[in-house]
Amino acid sequence: MSADETPWLDDRQQQAWRAWLAMGSRLPAALNRQLQRDSDLSLQDFDVLVQLTDTEDGRVRVSALAAALGWERSRLSHHVTRMERRGLVAREECGDDGRGAFVVLTPEGRAAIEAAAPGHVRTVRSLVFDALTPAEVASLEAITSKVLGRLEDA
Repeated sequence: MSADETPWLDDRQQQAWRAWLAMGSRLPAALNRQLQRDSDLSLQDFDVLVQLTDTEDGRVRVSALAAALGWERSRLSHHVTRMERRGLVAREECGDDGRGAFVVLTPEGRAAIEAAAPGHVRTVRSLVFDALTPAEVASLEAITSKVLGRLEDA
């Protein structure tokens, strides 16, 4: 398909798309500022800690963690190194696979996310959910699920 044949976005789609892009940059920035200010965690730190606290034993294989976050392994490795220096996580070798490793939540990491979570939730509510009706929340969930499903196939 040539550029001349490209089906351009109509005005409403263009407006929705640009608003989506703006939200996609401004919302994470606002969440990051709040976390940094109130808990000395970055949004990326928080994302890693959430993934670890969502498991029963607070450990996730490096490859699975990178996939869950949508990060390259090298980015995750550098970030985990910074978090290790702060005592939030540790790395453990995988006993049954010499090439694999786990990222493990430390007691300091658990304390950090438990302290950060209430303020983070207040900010998410304030910036997102307090402005939406229950029907809009349902629409948001449906829309994001559809888009994420298409991204899985891409």
